[in-house]
Amino acid sequence: MIKTDLIEIFQTIRATLQPYATLGFNNRVNSEQEYDLWADKNVRIKGEERTEVFFVNLKIENTVVSLNILPDYLSEHESPLLIRELDDVALNQIEGRIAAGYKIFKENEWV
Repeated sequence: MIKTDLIEIFQTIRATLQPYATLGFNNRVNSEQEYDLWADKNVRIKGEERTEVFFVNLKIENTVVSLNILPDYLSEHESPLLIRELDDVALNQIEGRIAAGYKIFKENEWV
């Protein structure tokens, strides 16, 4: 079944993200319109000291749900996913990208 309601799409993807909050990530924003996850850890990335590392942001924006996975400095060619409809295939692809991002965080000991 294809979901086209933005709130329903947002809530479905947020439910996929929420288990990561128990794996070392914290929210900066957790509302009905936006959800994000950050790792609070002192790390050095590309020579720059950081006290936090962005992981993912999900947001309802006008006519789409926007999903940003991984920091810009890691995924230079990644642009946000702009989601207007969601089915099981698309959700599985999104879950795969999130899991791949989590693997990068684990490998780099950012979480």
